[in-house]
Amino acid sequence: MSDSIWCFENINLYQILCPHKLKEFGKDHFEGFKKGDFIYFPEDASQSIFMVSKGKVKIVSYNEDGEEVVKAILGKGEIFGEKALLGEEKRSDYALACSEPTELCPMRLSDMYQLMRTNEKFGFSIYKLIGVRIKKMERRLEALLFKDVRTRLCEFIKEMADENGTIEGTELVVSHFFTQKDFADLIGTSRETVTRLFNELKEEGIIDYSRKEIKILAKEKL
Repeated sequence: MSDSIWCFENINLYQILCPHKLKEFGKDHFEGFKKGDFIYFPEDASQSIFMVSKGKVKIVSYNEDGEEVVKAILGKGEIFGEKALLGEEKRSDYALACSEPTELCPMRLSDMYQLMRTNEKFGFSIYKLIGVRIKKMERRLEALLFKDVRTRLCEFIKEMADENGTIEGTELVVSHFFTQKDFADLIGTSRETVTRLFNELKEEGIIDYSRKEIKILAKEKL
């Protein structure tokens, strides 16, 4: 992921929030997890915010039929558990490591509030980040309810391009860390369907793609 993903409103959240970078936390303040390990469960006390230092974290819930609903897949430099800042006393979702190794930098609520009090711009950016994430979740839920799978995939690619795209010649290039299974989980379909749709979009000259990037050749057709 590019450094721009770790920054929000010109504030580098990774540099500020990663506790091993702060003297009062000392060195090597990480929590390590293996793939499939749960980081927290619903009803756990919301006492910390987490920053992904290495690997990937999946935020999920389960519907009445026991099916997993993936709300987000987060990579290096991204935060989660942030609803604690809005007064959440107990977790409402599951968080689990979905790559190995996964390392997290935890930040206690009291320390986060202290940073926000001493840096007004930082505090504003954190709340804005939370607002943006809520809006993204609302759009994704609406897409799952009312839009077909191809539209959901195309809109997700466009969202990634708007957030993280870079112009290289005549192409819009999006770097990413998602597997095709990740794409499938995020848009509510199967990995086989995602593979087919990626191949269709490539054959139609709309995108080209590799394991770590998507080249958007005709954004107006997405």
